[in-house]
Amino acid sequence: MKVVLDHVGIAVNDLAASLAFYRDVLGLEVEAPEEVASQHVRAHFIPLGDERLPGAPGVRLELLEATSPESPIATYLGKRGPGLHHITLRVDDIRSAVDRLKARGLRMIDDEPRPGAEGSMIAFVHPAATHGVLVELMEPRAATSESRVGSVRAQAASQVTRYTVGDVELVSVSDGFIRFDGGAMFGVVPKPLWSNKAPADERNRITLAMRPLVVRGARTMIIDAGLGDKEDEKFHDRYGVDRRSSLDHALAEAGLSPEDIDIVLASHLHFDHAGGFTVRDAQGRVKPRFPRAQYIVRRGEWEDAMHPNARNHASYLARNYAPLADAGVLQLVDEDQVIMPGVRVVRTGGHTAHHQMVLIESGGRTAAFVADMMPMTAHLADAWIMGFDLHPLDTLAVKQRFVRDAVERGVLVFFEHDPDLVAGYIREQDGKRFVEPAQGRASTEPS
Repeated sequence: MKVVLDHVGIAVNDLAASLAFYRDVLGLEVEAPEEVASQHVRAHFIPLGDERLPGAPGVRLELLEATSPESPIATYLGKRGPGLHHITLRVDDIRSAVDRLKARGLRMIDDEPRPGAEGSMIAFVHPAATHGVLVELMEPRAATSESRVGSVRAQAASQVTRYTVGDVELVSVSDGFIRFDGGAMFGVVPKPLWSNKAPADERNRITLAMRPLVVRGARTMIIDAGLGDKEDEKFHDRYGVDRRSSLDHALAEAGLSPEDIDIVLASHLHFDHAGGFTVRDAQGRVKPRFPRAQYIVRRGEWEDAMHPNARNHASYLARNYAPLADAGVLQLVDEDQVIMPGVRVVRTGGHTAHHQMVLIESGGRTAAFVADMMPMTAHLADAWIMGFDLHPLDTLAVKQRFVRDAVERGVLVFFEHDPDLVAGYIREQDGKRFVEPAQGRASTEPS
């Protein structure tokens, strides 16, 4: 069993003061933070060394900030105060490592490996077995096999893909993957038909991407923000949440931070679109995630979300959006209108009464972020409409009009939930429709 020191975990009470030392005094680079929702922890990695395993980072510090009073870091700080929390040892096969320690009678905190930060699999060894030191074993994402960590799509999909429409740059970013019931995703379409396009797991759930879109033009806007990191383990299990990629990491890969966002635009306020609008701080308070941004929401959608009914209450979680009004950053719009130069919203209805899509127009070209009017390429056919839609006939009518226009004008369409395809062009040949994938640029490719 090969073992390499990966990082040292440090529990911090005052993140700003800690960063002032490591970043400002020592001049070290601090990576974008990552929320580990199941542990109520926000991790900030600081690279220190150059020694590397293939696909894995070198030696680092990990500053651990509690995001809730229930966090084990909050408990640790309450008992011992800030300081060294654990050391993390990198292994090439965590399952074999755990089995080997258990076979030797060592006491484990985690008898089974579980997901950790950066898509890794981790297991903690009890301090009683290590003479007082909390030791974390970690197998990095690049080393894990698909059979152990799940979704092939999540392994392969890029977090950031760039497109250009006229003078506007469109950056598709990822907030991970989620699983919804396949029958609910395809409504009246029989399972033998939809399962060929979207295979279901043993709980009849299909994999959906969560891909917000950053629009860089006169200002920097993000449309939707994924699920976010406020939900608990029960929620993650119910919806098969895969957080090995996250919006914070994707924004950092795109060269952006939450502070760079001027406008947050909502297609609607369901939890897989608006959950990332807010974040919990170390005291467990929920606040806007993008500190400089104004949040723009359709007024009717806001009213419906603030007064949900028996049919839609499970999709609307007030913690995702109510704090925006309290913080004074909420703007409500009543009609289809231009939000910033080249970007306008168009009400589609259907999925919710006030669901809207976003059209981006520049240099004679058009792109459309259609959100849940057509969440996946599998929903291209007229009758393939979600059972979730409150007004399916409205979805049908607006989708038919949109598809005709998209074919005629060569509109670049972004499919927010498709696990395999970010964007494409709707084509028609011999009376049959299909989506031609659009070639974007990876974040590392030059413009």
